[in-house]
Formats: sequence, C-alpha cells, structure tokens
Amino acid sequence: MDESGTMLTDFCGSSLLLTLPGDVFALVSKSLSPRDLCNLGLCCRNLHDSAACDKVWLSQCDMLRVVPCKDLIEWRKGVCSYKALCRFLVGIKPLLGIWVHQNPELGNVVYVMPGFISAVACRIIPQELGPLGIEDGPILWSPVFEVVSDFEGSAKFFLHGRESGNDYVYPGLLKKVDRTCNVLLLEVEPQQHTSGAHSIVPFGRLAFVDRRKLLDTVTNQVRQMLPDAKDDILFPRTRGEEADLREDMELLYERRLLLMKLYDDDGGFTVWKGAGSEFPLSEFTQNLDLISADNESRSRKTLAEYVRYSLKYILKKSNSKRDLLGKNSSGHGSKHAQLNEFLQPGDSIGLTLHASTMKLSSYRAWPNMHDSKFALYKLPMRAPEVDEEYAGVWGGTFGWPPGKLSDDKPGKALFLLLLSYEESQGQKLLIATKILEGTHYVLHPNGSAMFIVNIEEPSNDPFPWCTDEHDSKHAFTGEGIANGYGFRYPGSKPGSLFVIDDKMLAFIWKESGAVLTLQRLDLQEVLSKGERIHALLPVSNFAYLTRSYSNVFANGLTKA
Repeated sequence: MDESGTMLTDFCGSSLLLTLPGDVFALVSKSLSPRDLCNLGLCCRNLHDSAACDKVWLSQCDMLRVVPCKDLIEWRKGVCSYKALCRFLVGIKPLLGIWVHQNPELGNVVYVMPGFISAVACRIIPQELGPLGIEDGPILWSPVFEVVSDFEGSAKFFLHGRESGNDYVYPGLLKKVDRTCNVLLLEVEPQQHTSGAHSIVPFGRLAFVDRRKLLDTVTNQVRQMLPDAKDDILFPRTRGEEADLREDMELLYERRLLLMKLYDDDGGFTVWKGAGSEFPLSEFTQNLDLISADNESRSRKTLAEYVRYSLKYILKKSNSKRDLLGKNSSGHGSKHAQLNEFLQPGDSIGLTLHASTMKLSSYRAWPNMHDSKFALYKLPMRAPEVDEEYAGVWGGTFGWPPGKLSDDKPGKALFLLLLSYEESQGQKLLIATKILEGTHYVLHPNGSAMFIVNIEEPSNDPFPWCTDEHDSKHAFTGEGIANGYGFRYPGSKPGSLFVIDDKMLAFIWKESGAVLTLQRLDLQEVLSKGERIHALLPVSNFAYLTRSYSNVFANGLTKA
C-alpha cells in the first residue's frame, strides 16, 4: 500500500502496462522479441490493442537492423502494418549475406541484400576494373532471385533467368527459413492442391537426372515475363539527386504491384493431374509450345496436358533406366527414391526455395559442398571487433598505387576476399580466402588462401612506397599463394601484410615484389552503384554445377 492507501497490486501486471504512455510502452517493448510481443497481445483485449500499434512494431522492425529507419517508413507504405513488415523482415534476415558455390571456378558469388520491401540476390560477375577503381567504377551484377513481401507481409519467391533472348521471373514458394540456415536449395515440391499436403519423399533423395528434369519442366511452365520498363531496377540506386531517388521509388512500386499480379494464389504451383480444365496459373501461360522428346514435332497444348506429358515422359525414362540397372552388387535397390514415389502424394507441383541448416565442414572459411545439389552455401561473416578488426569482405587488385592502370593494360582483375581469423598451434592467423577472381581464365581455385599472416608476429620489412597519403602503420609476417603443387594444391612464398589504414591493406610478396592491394567493401553500396547484366538459364542461374575455369558469364556482359 502506498501513502494514498492504494493497493500496489492494483497497478501490477497488465494494469501497470496499460497505464504507460504509448511512447514509453514502445520503449519497454524493445526488451521483448516479436514472439513475446505477440504472446503479450493474447493476454487481454486492451493489451492486444497496445501491442498491435504501429509505433511498437516500428521499434521491433528497427531492432532487426535489416534496413535503416527511414527505409522502414518507405516500406510501410506497401504493407498493411508494421507488424506485417516485421513478420517479413524476420523471415528474410537469415537470407542476407554472401552465398557461394564451387563451380564455376572463376566465381559464383551471390550477395543477398535488402531491395524494396524485398530481399534481392545479386551475382557479382567476374570482371576487370576500369580507371575509377572499386569504389567509383560500376560493378557488374546479375539477378538470381527475389523474395518479395505482399500486402500482408507474406514472402513470395521469384527465381530469375533468361531464355530465348527474354528475361523471365519464375514464381515459387519460400519454405520456412531456418534462423541458422547455411544452405539455399532450389527444389521442386508436389503438394495436394486442396489440403496442402506435401510429398513425404524429399527432393534431395531423387537421382540427379530426375531432379534436373523436374526443375527444367517446372520452370518452363511457371515463367512470367515482365515488361522491360517494369524490370529495370530491383532496388534503389545510389544517386545524388533526390528527384532521381523518387523516380526509382515510383518504378519499384509499380514493379512490385506487377509482380504481385503475376503471382497467383498457388504461388506458381502447376496442377498436373486430376485437374480437368482448371489449373492455377495466369493467362500468360495457358498455351505453350511443346517440343516432343524425340524433337520430331511441335504442337500447341494446354498447360495441364504439357505438364502431364512431360512428367509421364520423365517417369518412363527414369523407370526404364532403373529396370536396366536392376539391383546393385550388394543386393540392395537404388539408394535414390523413385520419381513416382515423390510425385504420388500431390496433384500440383512447383518451385521452392528451401533455406536449410546442414552440418557442413569447411576449410579456411570455405565450405565443403556437394557438386550435385542445386544449392548455394553461406559464408560465415563476422563483424569487425576488438583484436579482429580486419574481418570482413575486401576487394583487391594487383599493383601499386591502387587504382592506377598501366598504358598497356586498361583494366585490372577484381578479387573479392573474405578475411577471417583462426587459431592454429597457439598462433592467431589472419586468412584471406579468395571468393571471386576477375581474370579471363582462373589462376587460383575458389576457397584458396591468397595469403595467411600471423598477426602476433610483426614484420620488419619496410613499406616500399611511403608517401604522405599512403604510409604503413603496422606490418605482419606471412605467406602468399604461389605456384608449387598444381592448381588445387598451390605453394606459398614469404611476404608481409601492411596496414595502410582501417580501410586499406597491401600484401607484398618478398621475392617477386608483387603487391595485392585491398580495400574494405560495403557490397550493398557497391552493387547499388553497379550495372545489371543478363542472367543465365534459370536453373543454372541459381547454381552453375558444371566445372569451368573460364568466365561462363561472359556471354551476358551486356546491360539488361
């Protein structure tokens, strides 16, 4: 009881919360997770109203640190509430970051970043830099996929690809995203059109040839073309004028509305059996050219007929192959699931993006990956902190001074390196893992260490180019990559890493004098200044599984 004689218990619990001003309640709610806040709203009607207000959920959105607060206010115009926006942001946050695949060796680096009420996956193209260098020169990129929020905050998945000279989007479903996801899988999934029941046979258990044919068949059916004027940009570009930014925002609003219209209620899932004359795709895909398996004739068929025929052909080929193979030498059947088992539970089939958590081994921050999965693998990213201030993504070129080009060579190959720390035999090592190389023919394999230095062992080597602008503050002893044991197992030679400032490093090989100059990169900022080029065929565009040592993206080096 207080001095006025009022029982303190009268102001405990929900009653106390309800007496708080809105701003104070929003401040207090910052100590809660979105799940806790939803549970709080279930306690009573008054708390439900307080917990549902936009000011509270704006705070929740801001704490996720996906986009700045000013962008949240702009994004809110496209969804029904900040609560719906928070739901979307929670779902896409684990997708953000750098994803890679081993093939092609010259580079398959995909950066997922916020777009406009969306997450956009951009492939950074192996390339040379012009006279303006990394920060000011336009970096080339191509779209891989988008995850876009609808008005209610639900995520819609769109794969990107290019076929027969046209750019397409391929709608599908985003499966529940694991918070700790480290693998992105492009899959096909059958489901019961009425009940929503899914196949009990995982897509990954199918033979590779069956998985590839299913992906090719489904992408051929669900593809949608956006008018060129509506597909110029996927995120706001970094430009100086406010009028330019407003123009970008108007284009992005129009493009998003068009994407939502193209995305039907079944998320691109195609009814393939028992559908009669009804199937849940838009009018753009009602009639398609069917190229028969033996390429002898073409005919106009309805979508349902096309899919039934295609799947029947795949099943026939798959079963006949198994009949020929029979059982293996150990007396057991094939380790792969049969295609008819996979398709049996469903009457519709469609694309899915599956953000999964797998137990993966890695070597020097590079994951050991499967060559036969349509997958992208996440690189472990750590923010710079005390004693590990050089962790993160750095862009580099060979030569000094940085950005200066010789008369006989107009461009320099862009290298992207992931710098990370590792304890080894009582020593703390800084390892620069190559994730992209911009040469015409790959010199070093993906995942190789361009240099390794012991940050506890200072180097006494002088920096060769001391100037008022560029002077070494620290230097560490290490070894840099060199020819020695072949492509996969290169040798190393001594060198030193020089710290010019917090945003510039230089590794110099002692014997040759070669120098690799690095500068810290904000990939989102770099890509927002970049130039978009055309994508590959849709399935290959997600994960290019064919080993290649040359630039497989070179034939698309024209602006989209």
